[in-house]
Amino acid sequence: MTDDVLEKTPPRAGGVRTIAVASADGNIRLDRWFKRHFPALTHGRLEKLLRTGQVRLDGKRAQASDRVQPGQTIRVPPLGNLAPTRAAATPAPARPEEAKALQDAVLYRDADLIALNKPAGLAVQGGTGVDRHLDALLDILRFDAVERPRLVHRLDRDTSGVLVLARSARAAAELAAAFRAKATRKIYWAAVVGLPKPREGKIDLPLAKLQGRLGERVMPDEDDGKPAVTRYEVVSHAGDKLAWLALMPITGRTHQLRAHCVALGTPILGDGKYGGRASRPLGVPEPRKLHLHARVLILPRPDGSVLKLTAPLPEHMKATWRFLGFEEAEGRGIFEED
Repeated sequence: MTDDVLEKTPPRAGGVRTIAVASADGNIRLDRWFKRHFPALTHGRLEKLLRTGQVRLDGKRAQASDRVQPGQTIRVPPLGNLAPTRAAATPAPARPEEAKALQDAVLYRDADLIALNKPAGLAVQGGTGVDRHLDALLDILRFDAVERPRLVHRLDRDTSGVLVLARSARAAAELAAAFRAKATRKIYWAAVVGLPKPREGKIDLPLAKLQGRLGERVMPDEDDGKPAVTRYEVVSHAGDKLAWLALMPITGRTHQLRAHCVALGTPILGDGKYGGRASRPLGVPEPRKLHLHARVLILPRPDGSVLKLTAPLPEHMKATWRFLGFEEAEGRGIFEED
């Protein structure tokens, strides 16, 4: 086995494996670890294995949301013919221009954290078909720290904006706790096709994960979905054809904002996965690029202070804003205070 999936002991009778967590898999959720290494294992089956104690983390019962750390061991029960994925090749060293671009994207840095304006198109973590991702490039952002930066939350590959990295294990634990407790406030800007009615409100629509032709996605499911709540407000609009929304997720489900905007009848501009052809109107500068940006993150600090981080719009969204006559100043302050 390679470093990505390291067998600590050979499979025992019945096919039980004990696998050591590799350094590249540190601080990800247990269900994400299984998704990465056993992609054919369904979420439902994994949940059953966890409920019955067949999957264990360091010999103890575990939950899908538990985070794994390098060196921990995962007991993997017999999975039939589902073999671990072969590890991806070690990413090539960052090119000088790539390193400079990533360092130039830093919005803020102190002894505990780095805030990055993640570019659209850069995946946060690796996966099927993803050979370049932020997790593999974090040494570029070490600067003067002893430890390598750590991911504490994530953005979709095609979503740009504020992403926070911890600069130590202690800071990672504190930041992760703040995100879990929903003590942070995240505000997104999006361009959507159509004009929501009413122009402000709350979307309370449970979402369930599905696997399909376009990969993992979420769909409304009142019966079996997990709670998902988003506040929204129209900042400006171009007639009833296109609108600028400020969005504040109260929960943090996968693709929540994208699915909720479709549920409003206004898919995010450029979101072909959820909005199909309706998300790509003719005449817009960049109709195939996702227009979703993590604009503001408000983060409480352990010393009682509050850090507000703001990320400039990416170039394709700036072009759309100019084309539609939107002024960025109109969006300032929305959802930043209650």
